[in-house]
Amino acid sequence: MKEVVFVKRNSEKWGQVEKLLNENLQVNPDELYNMYVGLNDDLSYAATFYPRSETLVYLNNLTILLHQKIYINKKVSRNRFVEFWKTDYPLLFWENRKYFWYAFTVFIVSALIGAFSTAVDVDFPRLILGDHYVNMTLENISNGDPLAVYKQANEMNMFLGITINNIRVAFFAFVAGVFFSFGSGYILLRNGIMLGCFQYFFYDYNLLRESVLTIYIHGTLELFSIIVAGAAGMAIGNSILFPGTLPRTLSFQKGAATGLKIVSGVIPLFLVAGFFEGFVTRHTELPDVVRGGIIVLSLAFIIAYFFLYPKYLKQKSIP
Repeated sequence: MKEVVFVKRNSEKWGQVEKLLNENLQVNPDELYNMYVGLNDDLSYAATFYPRSETLVYLNNLTILLHQKIYINKKVSRNRFVEFWKTDYPLLFWENRKYFWYAFTVFIVSALIGAFSTAVDVDFPRLILGDHYVNMTLENISNGDPLAVYKQANEMNMFLGITINNIRVAFFAFVAGVFFSFGSGYILLRNGIMLGCFQYFFYDYNLLRESVLTIYIHGTLELFSIIVAGAAGMAIGNSILFPGTLPRTLSFQKGAATGLKIVSGVIPLFLVAGFFEGFVTRHTELPDVVRGGIIVLSLAFIIAYFFLYPKYLKQKSIP
């Protein structure tokens, strides 16, 4: 298509966007979104077929101004914090849930690899967990307290140290997504293999039940959050690999913003998991019903807030 024909076909649509921006008109969010998507399609087309034209410069500037109107200049309500957790975050997670399932699959397969490797090679735990940890755990098992490792540090120090470390790992898994999603996948692979190795190690000593009732007091929320962080990283990687009709830079910016929101949403879970690990997990003398109850409640919260509630919100929004 000749440039003059392209301009003639779309000038009315672009004029509406200009009018919206110049007169600061209030537009329905869905209509505003459609305008933005359409403008980006036109920008992508112009970048492909008219790379040195004034039309491309015009569309690029218009797209930037519309982007600012949508994402920068919008008013923040007093209840924005509440709305984020009540509506925005659950819907954001739901809309990007495919990345969670990608990350979850990588993690579970990795855990199975770790368990299988431990089953066929008794020295595999030393390779993955380290000689010091394995020797310490064997000594704890012989002393009748196999998970005494959770009792060594002061409660508050353990809470702070574990929480900061987990958040650091999560953001590293998130940022690693810029390596075309493979970076996040590698972080999930490492953590999954460690978990599978760890669990099979205790299974070998007939302590699987005790290990599950102990580590998943904090591990349910912690591991879920790490998987979500990996999913956030994959959102970035896929935005680079598959920009669709958007320019790759703009696609990356949108993917990074989405991923950052996703990973930021699990920080409260890391805080709760850190509290459990510092103050509760160490009490292995607690009745099994109490320890199992904490695990079940944690799992129920994850299912309800991250899967059932967003699905309900999405169905409710459909007229």
